[in-house]
Amino acid sequence: MKLVLVLLMASVLISCTAGLQPPPPQPVDCSEIYSGDSGVYTIYPTIRLSSAVQVYCDMESAGGSGTVIQRRMDGSVNFYRSWNQYKMGFGNAAGEYWLGLESIHQLTRARNYELEVEMEDFEGNKAFAHYTTFRVEAERDGYTLRVFGFIDGGAGDSLSYHDGMKFSTFDKDQDLWSSENCAVEYTGAFWYNDCHYANPNGAYQWGPTDTLSGLVWYDWKSSHYSMKSISMKIRPVQN
Repeated sequence: MKLVLVLLMASVLISCTAGLQPPPPQPVDCSEIYSGDSGVYTIYPTIRLSSAVQVYCDMESAGGSGTVIQRRMDGSVNFYRSWNQYKMGFGNAAGEYWLGLESIHQLTRARNYELEVEMEDFEGNKAFAHYTTFRVEAERDGYTLRVFGFIDGGAGDSLSYHDGMKFSTFDKDQDLWSSENCAVEYTGAFWYNDCHYANPNGAYQWGPTDTLSGLVWYDWKSSHYSMKSISMKIRPVQN
C-alpha cells in the first residue's frame, strides 16, 4: 500500500513538472540578444539580475550585435559629471548615455572585445576607428584602459594615445598632467593622458570652436572641431 502511494505521488509530481522549462539565460551583452532590430534592450554584465542595465544595441551596421557603451548625438545630456556617476552610468539608452565604468569592466573582463568608434561632423561626413582589442581594468586599478589593434575607417587613430591611462573626472584626477586636472580643463571625463587626442565626453558644441573642450577626435577634425555625434560600441571578438 505504501509503495502504491509513493508511486502515485511520484506520478503526480512528474505530471505537474513535465511542462516546466528552465528560464532562458539572461543576455550578457547585445550579441546574446537574438533580434534583428536595433534598439534599447536590457543586459546583465555579471549575469546576476542585480546587474541589469539598459543599452542601445546596434544590430544593423557592419558586424551587428554592437553594445553601445557611450553615445553623444544632440547635447541633451550633461557629461561633465562625478566619478561615481561615471562608475555607475547615466543618461538614457534611447539617446545620449554612458553605460558605466563598472559595467564596462565587468563585460570586458569576461571575454575579449573589439571596439568601434563612429562619428559624424555637422556637414554630414562620417568616419570610424576600429580597435581589435578593448578592455577596462577594475576600479582598484583606476579603470585603466587597454586598447590596441587600430584599423582605420577614415577617422585616424586618436585613441591609442590614451592606452594604459586611468580614468579621470573633475573630482578624481588620475591623468599625467602634473599641475592641473585634464577633466576640469577640458570639461569632460576620460582616460586622459597629458591631456587628450580624443575627448568624446567633452562639452557639446557645434562644429568649429576656439576651445579644446568639445567632442574632439584630433586625427579626423583637429582639436578645434566639436563633432555632431560620436558613439563607442563593443562586440565580442569572433575566434
